[in-house]
Amino acid sequence: MDQAAAGPAIAGPCRGVTIEPGDDAASIVSAGAAGTTFCFAAGVHRIGTTIRPKARQVLASASRAVLTGSVPLTGWTRDGDRWVVRGVLPAAYGKTGQCEDNLANICHLREQVFVDGAHLTRVAKLASVAPGSFYADYAADALYVGSNPAGHAVEMSKTATAIESAATGVVVRGLTIEHFASAPQAGAVVSGPQWKVTANDVRWNHAVGVMLVKADKTRVEKNLIHHNGQLGLGQYSSAAATITRNVISENNTDGFWVADWESGGIKSTRSSGTVSNNVIKANLGVGMWADVADDGRVISGNKITGNAADGIRYEISRNGVIENNVITGNGFGRGRGSGTSLWDGGGINVNTSTGVTIRGNSVSGNVNGITVQSRTRGAGPWGAYVLRDIAVTGNTVTMTGGTQATGIVQNTAAPVPTGEVEFSGNRYVLDALGAKRFAKAGTKLTADGWQDAGLDTVSTFLAN
Repeated sequence: MDQAAAGPAIAGPCRGVTIEPGDDAASIVSAGAAGTTFCFAAGVHRIGTTIRPKARQVLASASRAVLTGSVPLTGWTRDGDRWVVRGVLPAAYGKTGQCEDNLANICHLREQVFVDGAHLTRVAKLASVAPGSFYADYAADALYVGSNPAGHAVEMSKTATAIESAATGVVVRGLTIEHFASAPQAGAVVSGPQWKVTANDVRWNHAVGVMLVKADKTRVEKNLIHHNGQLGLGQYSSAAATITRNVISENNTDGFWVADWESGGIKSTRSSGTVSNNVIKANLGVGMWADVADDGRVISGNKITGNAADGIRYEISRNGVIENNVITGNGFGRGRGSGTSLWDGGGINVNTSTGVTIRGNSVSGNVNGITVQSRTRGAGPWGAYVLRDIAVTGNTVTMTGGTQATGIVQNTAAPVPTGEVEFSGNRYVLDALGAKRFAKAGTKLTADGWQDAGLDTVSTFLAN
């Protein structure tokens, strides 16, 4: 992977209808014909109404214009050791989403607060408000912060979505998109088919930064997608999409369930396409997760490092290729559902999927190496989800500390048939050749025991 190629590109010049800060961007775009280019001038554009582009329209900036969904908060009064402003919150709304703290259960609340651009942490009760945090009392329509806001720019995210349309062929280029109060599993940018989302900085939105929905052949390239409250990028029911050369980092800032919900770097469902040559790092969740009827997904040439759950998880899906990725330091999150067993994965985790090839990857320093698991998972569009036809070949897997292991686990009701999982031609670097760094069906094994079980019989095992 060309590391220098990942990340935001220079957007380049923009020639078209100029939108100035203070203009009603949604109305101007709505009035334009299909194919019109709109150039956002430098500065902060407060988006009070979602922009809904028509086919082939271009939304661009040559100067990294900022589209923000936040509003300034003024009129603060002191309340003991806190400060309060009233009349700024929406009516209370229903809960969606799975939070890491499932007792306080506040990750579903969409409004974020920023002081001089710094994100405050939401707390669950008024008594917990301290410097750096805020509390929203929806019943009383009162918002509290723990530090004196005088002399500071205090803003609250309010608009749900920056850009959303089902139109074909839209281009979104060179924008900073921040502070949108998107609902869980919804995005600040929601793409339709054949879009090009290029060279943007998408950050500090409550739920998903970029969401592809029925977005066949959309291309997401050279963006920074970071510090979003739930997930960097989501893909749903979108075929042949291309996600390439982005930096997707430090997402899940608002407390969604780290181990096993829609949080972290990338999550894809009922979709296909390529995820290639990205840097996916330091997300509080799975780095790259293909889940629920993905079909024909290629995950190639990425650097996936320091994510709190699995580096790559391929779950109840089929026809996947995971190749030539560098996967390091993943799986060390703490909280409910996190762990060190093979059920929890770490580097690459294949769960009850069919037709998956794992080849040419470098996997090191994760909670575990490469794990393959079979569970009873019900049925999908092509019948029962089963673990079949898994090939793990030509990888370098380093396991030298902690509980690290590579292997196969299964539920009693879903045993893996003989010959359906092949490990061959891999290179393992171990702390000692006698270390039990492998496991099959609950039995921990040394390298010799692993080979005696018919796995990696032509592979290489080295002591570090």
